[in-house]
Amino acid sequence: MEHHKLKTIKVKDLTIGMYVLIHLSWYEHPFLKNQFLIKSRTDIEKIKTLGLKEIQIDPARSEQAEETGLTEDPPEPEREEKRNSREIIPEELIKTVHDDRMPPREKALIVQKQSCIMMKNLFANPSAENIRKAKTGISEIVNLILEDDATLFCLLKITEHDYYTYTHSVNVGILGLALAKSLFKESGNHDFHALGAGFFLHDLGKVNIDKNIINKPGKLTDEEMNEMRHHPTAGFKLLFDTNNLTNESKIIVLQHHERIDGTGYPKKLRGSEIHIYGLICAIADVFDALTTDRPYRQTMNRYDALKLMHDKMIHHFQEEVFEQFVLLFKATDRF
Repeated sequence: MEHHKLKTIKVKDLTIGMYVLIHLSWYEHPFLKNQFLIKSRTDIEKIKTLGLKEIQIDPARSEQAEETGLTEDPPEPEREEKRNSREIIPEELIKTVHDDRMPPREKALIVQKQSCIMMKNLFANPSAENIRKAKTGISEIVNLILEDDATLFCLLKITEHDYYTYTHSVNVGILGLALAKSLFKESGNHDFHALGAGFFLHDLGKVNIDKNIINKPGKLTDEEMNEMRHHPTAGFKLLFDTNNLTNESKIIVLQHHERIDGTGYPKKLRGSEIHIYGLICAIADVFDALTTDRPYRQTMNRYDALKLMHDKMIHHFQEEVFEQFVLLFKATDRF
């Protein structure tokens, strides 16, 4: 076996044509392999999102861009990419997020509506490119939630209560981010953009579930429930196959139906086996299900839902995280 002498360089010094080695687990980066030739500026930008300061390259396997035909991403395709992004991300969503003069309640109403449109577009065609573009839109929402408490509190008050997978995804995305912000706001150890993508995409696996099961106006049969229980692993596979899997999304997608007492799925994890990201999403997921219109159950107001979760379901959740969730709504009442 041939061994090459490796060189360590700053990530900021990466150029097209370098052969890089990423020393991370397969689920911690978005590439198909841990070793590969950088073919475009997009590859470099993806590496920069990993938070690495330095990276190893193999000079012997690296190539000069001009000799290999590898070039900077051409401007015309970039313009085409931006045009296609608008097919997933409504222009009004981005415009509203960046409008500093818009009143918080008005901004929240528009962001909620346009976010639902974005997720509806994605669920209609969850291709690799569309997932990536949706994550760009989600990042804009993350920035808004992190920087604008007034709009966040309004978002928490006006979450959409019609039940569709895409509206549920937006509600859980907002609730999960709000709870994560309250839990981790003093810490610099969490990637909120990756968390936001995980929360918004937690139910992506439902695109592979029979729509008659998802929309059934009544209790599912055992066979139907077994199929429904496949959606966390289906979502994981879809994100993995489309090269959109991060460690955060892996945890959230796979664990949002796990329960502290071991009664959840798909792996029946218990207690500390469940990551705090999974615990956050589980609480947001159940709360939104209880406060959403269903054909077979009357919608609960948020206080009754919180009381039910505390009195009848607390054994499913991590109590300290649930208490922080309750405090979050008390804060919105004071606003």
